[in-house]
Amino acid sequence: MNVLIVENEIYLAQSIASKLSDLSHNCDISSSTKEALKGVPYDVVLLSTNISGHDIYPVIEAYKDAVVILMVSYVSNDTVSKPLAAGAKDYILKPFMIEELIRKIQHFQNHERLRRQNQTHERYLAHMFNGIKIEEDFDKTELPVMICSGYQKYADAFAFRYAQHKNKTLQFISLGSSKALQDIIALPIHSILYLTDFQNFKKSDHKTLFEVLEKRQCIISSTDYIDHAPFRMIEVKSENHLFDQGEILPIEEYVKYIMLNFQNRFPDTELSKKLGISRKSLWEKRKKYGIVKKK
Repeated sequence: MNVLIVENEIYLAQSIASKLSDLSHNCDISSSTKEALKGVPYDVVLLSTNISGHDIYPVIEAYKDAVVILMVSYVSNDTVSKPLAAGAKDYILKPFMIEELIRKIQHFQNHERLRRQNQTHERYLAHMFNGIKIEEDFDKTELPVMICSGYQKYADAFAFRYAQHKNKTLQFISLGSSKALQDIIALPIHSILYLTDFQNFKKSDHKTLFEVLEKRQCIISSTDYIDHAPFRMIEVKSENHLFDQGEILPIEEYVKYIMLNFQNRFPDTELSKKLGISRKSLWEKRKKYGIVKKK
């Protein structure tokens, strides 16, 4: 991690830099705010608020994407409240133990890692569920509910969109796991559960599962139709209905589905190879089904 220490007490700055360097952090020292504004990116900026005659706010603005930790001699509006409102992330009171400073840095390092990870997950889910329409008023949805869909992705879209709408975090458990019941019981009672693979859960254990879930908030998904659940049942169907039939469909139907949904993702040579047919056969099937390939 790259750390900038903005401190005019050189001995203190060097002591901090030495101990952080021992932990494999790269440290630079600036004795003035003007010197700190050198356009070099840093992950963490340790900013002293009592450098006489120096304005700390340009530093906070310049490193708004970094973790700015204020090093203060006393707590006041000018040393803490206003700089925090301007974008600084935290403060530490001098004199301080270096272990406490390291703890704060590690806390924000973990926070930043989780924030970026969460952004990646949200982008991925948005990509995966793009084009899926869920006709449900989540404001009126009361848990628990049972989601039945021949296509797992549609049930996933329902669950994650519900959580996003409610600003809640889902606890995921696959009912295909041999420890599913124990995992459910171990979670706090207020958790919102997303349980998949109900179709693989032992029928002899259905009653026990429903009893465990009776007072919990949960979304249960199944790729089979369930007619004995004590909860509200919601059927989520895909637009092409290919996965909502509950039966094995002819190969031609699957070939048609693949052509419609993947012909603009793969060139004809690769698509025909994946389907195990020739390019000529692909062209003939496209003509037969009236499928127009977008250019």
